Amino acid sequence: MRKFKTESKKLLDLMINSIYTNREIFLRELISNSSDAVDKLYFRSLVDETVKINRADLAITVAFDEDARTVTVSDNGIGMTKDDLDKNLGTIAHSDSFEFKQGGLDKPGLDDVSPDGDVAADVDIIGQFGVGFYSAFMVGHKVRVVSRAYGFDEAWAWESDGVDGYTIEAAERSEHGTDVIVYLKADTDEETYGSFATESGLKSLIKKYSNYVRYPIQMEVTKSRMKERPADAGDGYQPEFENYTELETVNSMVPIWKRKKQDVTDEEYNEFYKTDFHDFEDPLRTLSLHAEGTLTYDALMYLPSHAPFDMWSKDYKRGLALYSSGVLIMDKCEELVPDYFNFVRGVVDSADLTLNISRETLQHNSQLRAIARRLEKKIKSELSSMCADDREAYTGFFKEFGRTLKYGIYSSYGMAKDTLADLLLFYSAKQEKMVTLDEYVASAPADAEAIYFAAGDSVERLAAMPIVTTVLAKGYDVLLCDESVDEFCMMALADYAPKDAVEPDGSTKAWPIKNVGGEDLGLTTEEEKKKAEEATEENADLFSAMADALAGKVKKVAVSTRVTEAPVMLTTEGAVSLQMAHLLKEQPGSDEGVPEAQIVMEVNVDHPVFQVLKDAQASGNAQKVADYTGILFDQALLVEGLPIDNPLRFAERVSALMV
Repeated sequence: MRKFKTESKKLLDLMINSIYTNREIFLRELISNSSDAVDKLYFRSLVDETVKINRADLAITVAFDEDARTVTVSDNGIGMTKDDLDKNLGTIAHSDSFEFKQGGLDKPGLDDVSPDGDVAADVDIIGQFGVGFYSAFMVGHKVRVVSRAYGFDEAWAWESDGVDGYTIEAAERSEHGTDVIVYLKADTDEETYGSFATESGLKSLIKKYSNYVRYPIQMEVTKSRMKERPADAGDGYQPEFENYTELETVNSMVPIWKRKKQDVTDEEYNEFYKTDFHDFEDPLRTLSLHAEGTLTYDALMYLPSHAPFDMWSKDYKRGLALYSSGVLIMDKCEELVPDYFNFVRGVVDSADLTLNISRETLQHNSQLRAIARRLEKKIKSELSSMCADDREAYTGFFKEFGRTLKYGIYSSYGMAKDTLADLLLFYSAKQEKMVTLDEYVASAPADAEAIYFAAGDSVERLAAMPIVTTVLAKGYDVLLCDESVDEFCMMALADYAPKDAVEPDGSTKAWPIKNVGGEDLGLTTEEEKKKAEEATEENADLFSAMADALAGKVKKVAVSTRVTEAPVMLTTEGAVSLQMAHLLKEQPGSDEGVPEAQIVMEVNVDHPVFQVLKDAQASGNAQKVADYTGILFDQALLVEGLPIDNPLRFAERVSALMV
């Protein structure tokens, strides 16, 4: 037995047990090696007239023997001599493919052509590190390789149990190429290795990892057919069926994302989406991208028409499928799309990616970041176009995924607002439809200087709120925000600079975004301010009594300059609004440390109820003032859609008032 030509058996253990995290990728690695071997023979035929092959005959075959528990991957590629077997398989981490990529281009004419007959920008050899073969030992207790090099008459067999060493001996093979036979390990409680030696098991792995290898991957597939009807069969004859096997190509070979967009029908794009991403509806939009240059890649992305059922679960994982030369590297590569575009589905394929030794992750994330930036711009451009040109479709999209965009602004502390702000839609109380922030600004009165919004649990409730009707009465619009993330999103935005609003000096005016339930909105006239000051001074004792009745619940009671119809309304001072404080308290583990809203109860001194309060104060009926103040406070909370502390006490006070 020959010893492995590397210092350590530990390194072999590392190859088998540590580098790869998923046992099923052994088939991907063996098929990729076969693809490289076929590539090498084809490239040689392009520069050596003595090499006579028909590209249509080049193929990879996968076979299995369920009883013998073997999986065999064969090819009719360039094959290996005895020395090649010793060098390539006896030396761990030696890559003949890597040498071919590095030195093979020196052969005359090899850099001028590609397998497709075009000028060869790339030699699309997959292997780089020479360790993929050893993944077979993750599932096999023994591996046998039988190979015959092109142009040679003899074949050789390499065999090893993956422990200490290997043997090489003469063998038989009818033509050039290589067979890799994996003898599967015995099944355990944790692993069922025998499942790999089945037709369904192998087909599913080929479809998953090697579906787009550019050579046919063929298997003997079991099929069923009706037996021929016997000549003497009577009227009661029942048809009989028999099974037979047929060699079938099980991979697609040419990825749909590598084809030119004009050569692919919408039906083909939609069918690929529904099949590969397990959706029952057509996608809303299809985005195709082909990039060449420093980093060459193909991308095919989809905007779904509806959110997946697990979109908001903690187990949901974003990302695009990442391929390298048609071989699946990662099911979902999170680095390719930002979290706020986590709904995008699709694939990215590039032969230029620098993979790590296991081909499961990347070594240089800068390559991935460069691709991700381009993809993000493509997605943003598509959404912007849809918003401008097909508002009905975009409104439907936003209903499904708008919350994700809002979370993107909030979770990035506003850093993503340049990308996302103009994609947001909110319900306009004035226009009674969903509008963008640009459309809000475009329809605002000439004297408007801010964007106003109200946050709550429903558009209908918000539209009826006293402060909203007051702002509307002054001629300004209010955006009605009924999702829990809306107020946090607005706070992170802070302001908005319309895309086309350029001042004469070239600057862009930024509109501050204000919560109508917050502090002074700047809409009060000097006359209204003066009237409020006079009412405050005149009724100082009443306001003091009302504040005492609400001790611990409000920061102060004050004369309102903005409420027009309701007797009172609740506003806040500081950054925490009523709705925000309520949402924070509802979060798990929020018993302590949650910031409180600094509530101000604003009183409408022109409302008849205020005169009742004044009379009660003048007659010295302190209990009546306290009871009425409590009723008004709870009533205002209910108008806001918020719970009251003591519903029973509220009911008793209302009953007493009625009696």
